[in-house]
Amino acid sequence: MRPRDGELRERVRSVPGMERLLPALDGLAPSYLVGGAVRDLLRGAVAVDLDVAVEGDARSVARALAERLGGEAREHERFGTATVRADELSVDLATTRREAYPEPGVLPVVEEAGLDEDLARRDFTINAMALGLSGDDLGHLYDPCDGLPDLDEGLVRVLHERSFRDDPTRLLRALRYEARLGFRMDPATELLARDAATEGGLRTVSGARVRDELMDLLAEQELPSGIARMRELGIDRAMHTAMEADPVLVASAALGAVAIGADRSLVALAALCAPAAERLDLWLGDLHLQAWDRDAVSRAARIAPRLAEELRARDHTPSELRALLGRETLVALALALAMDAPSEPILRWVTELRGVRLEISGADLLAEGVPEGPALGRALDETLSRKLDGLVRSRDEELETALLLARGAGDD
Repeated sequence: MRPRDGELRERVRSVPGMERLLPALDGLAPSYLVGGAVRDLLRGAVAVDLDVAVEGDARSVARALAERLGGEAREHERFGTATVRADELSVDLATTRREAYPEPGVLPVVEEAGLDEDLARRDFTINAMALGLSGDDLGHLYDPCDGLPDLDEGLVRVLHERSFRDDPTRLLRALRYEARLGFRMDPATELLARDAATEGGLRTVSGARVRDELMDLLAEQELPSGIARMRELGIDRAMHTAMEADPVLVASAALGAVAIGADRSLVALAALCAPAAERLDLWLGDLHLQAWDRDAVSRAARIAPRLAEELRARDHTPSELRALLGRETLVALALALAMDAPSEPILRWVTELRGVRLEISGADLLAEGVPEGPALGRALDETLSRKLDGLVRSRDEELETALLLARGAGDD
């Protein structure tokens, strides 16, 4: 059902930040709220991101907005876009445009166009709507691609047959919208997705673009349904021929991440890679993650099965848990939980043992005449192990034990 303009006008005004943005847009080029914010407003959900399309020079409008709002504008020349930030308000602006893709998977060539053409270049009908922000046009719905009926019916529909070939990352985006909104691709879109996945278009896209869409998908609360669809449609193998997404493992990994406070998206990524960790290691590097994140995911995918196996094999003392788990990230521990490692030792390590420290330091041993060298570090390390096992209970006992160990008299 199409909401009345008056109702939509009030919904637009209720969006956080609009009380400042709308007056600041007065007298500038015609502007429209676009993208996910429109979809969410029409669904009665809270709109968070403010994406504004401008029929005119978006960068000029951004500069004017920044001046009026007392903020700053950051311009991006290639696509005629800009971001304005003023205190808590952040607005992304783009000149309305048409796009052409010289080759599948590459960034498009753009040129200025009207609003209808701008909406027609977008990914799915439910994202190809706009709401007026200027004067009497405030709250007027523009829906040239019939996105509103698809929104009412819960459908994710592409705008043209070459959509996934032009931009294969839309395959991952379609999964994300299905998972987040509880929607489903219409039959024609699903067929196009299967064909595009079979053709391996995602392997032609830069790793950074795949990363952005994949990590957004992995952050979704309804991630398991998204991974199930990934496998069903062959989108996992479209990213790499060795990948076989395991929805159960990824779902368990996400739960493990929550249980111990690990990064849920990184643990889910490690779970995607784990069944073929060695073969997927180079692909993981191509995603251009932050170095720490990449290394944590790569190691977790390789080491978690062994951790789970060793923890299942027998009970471990606290010092043995330190030896086994002490150098591992939370990403690896969460994935080990997903691989049926017993939860008690991992939770005990994370919540109780990991933070245990000695009251003494190397300086205390140096002050007692212990020379610098490897023996000093080994003595402190073994003293900590004994403290974890309850064999050392006070600062004095720590110092006595460490001195004995450092001087070679600590073997029991």
